[in-house]
Formats: sequence, C-alpha cells, structure tokens
Amino acid sequence: MVSSSPPGAEFVRLVSHPLRWRILTELARSDLRVRELVTLAGEPQNLISYHLRVLRAGGLVTAGRSSFDGRDSYYHLDLDRCAEAWADAGAALHPMLGRVPVSRPRADDLSARPAVLFVCTGNSARSPIAEALVRRHSAGRVEVASGGSHPQDRLHPHAVRVLHDEFGIDVAGRRPRRLETVLDRRFDYVISLCDKAREVLPDLPGRPRLVHWSIPDPGRAGYPPFQRTAAEIDTRVRHLLEVLAPGRTEARGARN
Repeated sequence: MVSSSPPGAEFVRLVSHPLRWRILTELARSDLRVRELVTLAGEPQNLISYHLRVLRAGGLVTAGRSSFDGRDSYYHLDLDRCAEAWADAGAALHPMLGRVPVSRPRADDLSARPAVLFVCTGNSARSPIAEALVRRHSAGRVEVASGGSHPQDRLHPHAVRVLHDEFGIDVAGRRPRRLETVLDRRFDYVISLCDKAREVLPDLPGRPRLVHWSIPDPGRAGYPPFQRTAAEIDTRVRHLLEVLAPGRTEARGARN
C-alpha cells in the first residue's frame, strides 16, 4: 500500500477542484477581497472563505489587511510558488514536463505596444518603482506612466536609492506626477498599488483593464521595507510583462 502521496500529487489535488481553480484564475489577474470573489464566482461567502483557507494552507495564496479598511483583507496569488509547484508536479510524471518553456523573441511592433498606468496615493514610492521597472525590463516595448491621487513633493529618498542600488536605475531627477495629468492618454491596463488609491480611481477613458496589487506603504520604517517592496513589485512586473510582451523582456537581474 502506498503510504504517502507522490511528489506533485498534493499540488494537483489542490488546484484540480473547480472552485479553487476559479479562485486562482481570478487572483492571477488581480488581488481581490472575499466579497469580490463571491461576486465573480457566484458562490456563497462561506464556501469561498473555506477554499481560500485551503489555498493559503497550501502556500499558493497569501492575505494582507487593507490599508483603506483594516477590517478587510486582500488575497494575492503567489505566481512564483505556483510555477515551481507546477514544474515539480510535471517533473514527477516525466523529467521533460518539468522544464520551463523558453519564450521566443518576436518582431517588435512599437506602433501597437501596450500601455500601462500605475496608480498610488503619493506617487513617491510604489508606483514610480513599478513604472521604472516596467520601462527597464521591457526596454521600451511597453508604454508606461504613473501618477498619484495626492502626489507628494518629491520621490521618497529610499525609493530612489533602492532603484539605483538594486536595479541600476537612476530616477533622482524625477518628481511625483498628479494622476489627472496623464488621464488624457490611452491605457490598456491601469494598476493600483495602494488600497486607498483603488477606492478613488476616477472614470477612465477607453475601458482599460483595472488590476489591483495590494502592496503596503513602505514609507515609515527605514530602508529594508523598500527593498522588500521593490522585490515584490519586480516579481509582479515580470509576471505582468509575460502577459503584455511575452519573450520581449530583459533577462532576470539585468542591469546597466
């Protein structure tokens, strides 16, 4: 008698439930609250909450308190963990199935390049970090901007430092931008990185896809939180670029 599950079997069991798969596909697009998942899945809250607990216990989903309403939580799918578990499950079946496909470069079409807008409250840390990382990793093949609902007077010094030290990007001359100054432009994606900014997004022309990344403000606890925040944004940006411009991003860790 087999005493334990073979490698990868637990992950397959975890994601094969139809409602859990639906939850994962929704969270792959955006961080969401329970009530939003209830609406999207059309299932009762207690059932959604149960399956979220299962996914959290399996290490695929994390949760964080909303900075807009501390009684609420946003759920986030760990795409790196999913990719690793998926590869492990495939490799357990056959070594070739554990290989990560290599994206093939495509001919550039800059006239049709996708456009992304990042939004937070102050436009002094999270959104300019995201903007700078998209610009770097896409090598100009994605049009990108950022803005704040209530912009600060200057970029946070730690945001400037972390981009320079960790990624070799110089944004010392950049200043926060008011959101209204970029709303006359067309965007395919509008991504909020601040729970508060998400709640005050104005009506946007062109029906862009609205995405939320619930990332805590790193601005009051020294430099290490900025390193963690930049690393999280970098991971999310790389996953985003695989959707926007597959096979056309810089290699991981590229610097000047």
